[in-house]
Amino acid sequence: MDSRGVPPGPYRATKLWNEVTTSFRAGMPLRKHRQHFKKYGNCFTAGEAVDWLYDLLRSNSNFGPEVTRQQTIQLLRKFLKNHVIEDIKGRWGSENLDDNNQLFRFPTTSPLKTLPRRHPELRKNSIENFSKDKDIFKLRNLSRRTPKKHGLHSSQENAEKVKCEIINEDQESSVNNREISQEDVEEVWRYIILIYLQTVLGVPSLEEVINPRQVIPQYIMYNMTNTSKHGVVLLQDKSEDLPHWVLSAMKCLANWPRSNDTNNPTYVGFERDVFRTIADYFLDLPQPLLTFEYYELFVNILGLLQPHLEKVAIDALQLCCLLLPPPNRRKLQLLMRMISRMSQNVDMPKLHDAMGTRSLMIHTFSRCVLCCAEEVDLDELLAARLVSFLMDHHQEILQVPSYLQTAVEKQLDYLRKGHIKIPGDGLIAPLPTYSYCKQISTKEFDEQKISVSQAAIAELLENIIKNKSLPLKEKRKKLKQFQKEYPLIYQTRFPTTESEAALFGDKPTIKQPMLILRKPKFRSLRY
Repeated sequence: MDSRGVPPGPYRATKLWNEVTTSFRAGMPLRKHRQHFKKYGNCFTAGEAVDWLYDLLRSNSNFGPEVTRQQTIQLLRKFLKNHVIEDIKGRWGSENLDDNNQLFRFPTTSPLKTLPRRHPELRKNSIENFSKDKDIFKLRNLSRRTPKKHGLHSSQENAEKVKCEIINEDQESSVNNREISQEDVEEVWRYIILIYLQTVLGVPSLEEVINPRQVIPQYIMYNMTNTSKHGVVLLQDKSEDLPHWVLSAMKCLANWPRSNDTNNPTYVGFERDVFRTIADYFLDLPQPLLTFEYYELFVNILGLLQPHLEKVAIDALQLCCLLLPPPNRRKLQLLMRMISRMSQNVDMPKLHDAMGTRSLMIHTFSRCVLCCAEEVDLDELLAARLVSFLMDHHQEILQVPSYLQTAVEKQLDYLRKGHIKIPGDGLIAPLPTYSYCKQISTKEFDEQKISVSQAAIAELLENIIKNKSLPLKEKRKKLKQFQKEYPLIYQTRFPTTESEAALFGDKPTIKQPMLILRKPKFRSLRY
């Protein structure tokens, strides 16, 4: 199963379900089995299905190596419930499945789920309206000139190369500063983060992945500015914070055994009791820390959790976690810090008889971090993959991105000077972007490497020619240097001396043919 077979977009969890079920039906080996003195053809045992599906899920980047055998059994039970499989007698739905020799087969009906129809109200008020106004953002990423065989370019590294057409510099002195309202500031924050999210996910529209109304600028601004020296959100309203006893318990396990001073009991199993107390609190929360409304958004980011896209996934999660209500972001930060330290602590006593500390952390808290308001069959697997990645990269993901603040300040500065209008009314300065590239063959790459490079060099020549601010003497010097370095491209642009002379308004000089002088014959001086 191709880990990138399901592109980002609406209903990605349902599309992943269809991909898994299709791969399972196409790849699961079928053979004859004997049960109760009777032979059955084209079937498989539950144990064989667990083995095959377990390997499939662990090798797929959407689920990853953190998938447990028990989770695989749970997924097969969902297969049975949704009639992806049936037992050898044709029963499904209310039947159960265990890791044993019970026989199952595939029904003749299709197991694929139909995608939900797009609600017209959601479509009307969705990001599509924003996408129509997106043309006001005149983006041009110069890194697109160089072809790549696959992957993407980080805009933060190439931010200096991104240019935009704004008001003519000659008019700049005539523009007066204007006042910016708080509403203008909030709109800039909203539109900037939406542009970043759309480009990092590489989708033509964020429709039904996230609604612009779900982006609360006040949350983003608070999460960016009200933090401790460690980057953890500080809440002004203490009633929204974790209870004191939960904070004490989390601190105890995060710093174990140093925090276990004489004030704490030391009975056998004390650590398990403390852990159970913390787990009970998070399991009782009314909704996951990433909230129900951002479920589709975070599921789409799971497609980026691959080795060559790791940096992009971190940037995407960094932006998405800024959208969270400040209390949720603070709880997520503290939880990730605790479980990350616990999973790496070699002195931590065993908290589960059959599970390691890391697996226990993922199994316990995955549904506390991500789940859908309506039950989705892959919820548990998708949440486990995301929590595993958050544990490993939480320091980068949950830090404040300085580039975002810089981008907003730049837009506000343009807005004050009148270079742009508020989003939806006129021009706005460019934002760094991620440029996805389609994978091509080696032959195509070699061909494009030459053609694209030559096109870029030819464009450089045109820029020199059309640069009116460049002194004539300096322009001549640069063109001579260009002619020396790239004679073929220069000759294509100026095939005759007349065309070159026309650029400077000079009359072409016709060189007189040199006189052909005969070499004098010298007679030998010898006698």
